[in-house]
Amino acid sequence: GPAAARAAVRPLGAPLAFLLLAVPLAVLLDDAGFFAAVADRIGAGPRLPLALWAFAAVVTTVFNLDASVVLLTPLYVRLAARHGMDPLAAAFPPVLLACFASSALPVSNLTNLLAAEHYGLGTADFALRMGPASVAAVAVGYLAFRRALPLVPTLAVPTRPTDAAALRLGLPVVAFLLVGFTVGDRLGVPAWAVAAAADVALVAVRRSIPWRVVPLGAAALAASLAVLAAAASPSLGVDRLLAGSGPTATVRAAGAAVVGANLVNNLPAFLVALPALGPVPDGRLWAVLVAVNVGPVLAVSGSLAGLLWLDTARRLGVTVDARTYSRVGVRVGLPALVAAVAVLVATNALVG
Repeated sequence: GPAAARAAVRPLGAPLAFLLLAVPLAVLLDDAGFFAAVADRIGAGPRLPLALWAFAAVVTTVFNLDASVVLLTPLYVRLAARHGMDPLAAAFPPVLLACFASSALPVSNLTNLLAAEHYGLGTADFALRMGPASVAAVAVGYLAFRRALPLVPTLAVPTRPTDAAALRLGLPVVAFLLVGFTVGDRLGVPAWAVAAAADVALVAVRRSIPWRVVPLGAAALAASLAVLAAAASPSLGVDRLLAGSGPTATVRAAGAAVVGANLVNNLPAFLVALPALGPVPDGRLWAVLVAVNVGPVLAVSGSLAGLLWLDTARRLGVTVDARTYSRVGVRVGLPALVAAVAVLVATNALVG
């Protein structure tokens, strides 16, 4: 019914608002030449692919997965053009690390924030329980990524003047975003409000509003999946799937959450699972969180960050679709997911 549908979509209000505001933000920065100017300042070398991977992991962990996708995807695609790298391979690290590296801190992912608020968890809890699994996913993911999509610079990069005006415009905006995504979150300022403020500032300077790139279709898809998940949850046997304790229950909970995240998006999947996890956090909570954070690497509709990345990559001229995403996700993400769950089982056994 309408009331139940509204209740299902209500928790997604802030994430969907961010989704609708973040794509125009990246477009405005890109149109101003900011990402091209930053690419001009980054040197080449054999360690560039590893540096790009590590940088995306740090940005995702410390700021959040949406910041990684919005700010790094255009930059990495520009770097690919400048260094003669495959643009598809260069576009993937931000969205892959949005999954692999978004578990270690509460601010890294909205699912973490929901769990932290529900159970009163802090940074130390996440670092202890989720940190090792996140490190394992990042490390194993990089080894798999090198085989699946080699990111090799092939061009000698000529020296050319950097667009100083683009940097003067973009750097303060990026600094504002990074502060807003971290400090603002702790002060209760939502990420969508930070993105909206940056949009207003850039529109005032650029005197243009990129209406056509607002991802209304992606937002509608995510909202529809939330309604679908809420309607189906009474018949899914969530309590039974998430029952028990020990390694077997941990793996079963993770597997169920991975399936749920890729079918109906990770936020609805986590919200459906949360009541079945009980009043006290235990190993099942951490298993579900790892699954809904890393699991969306298998389907682009599994997270809002994936939908945001797909819109951004296509706008930048990168030929990519849902099938390509899933193919890369299976080759790169599946080993990382298995490693993360295995490390989580070991962590639960050690910590208790």
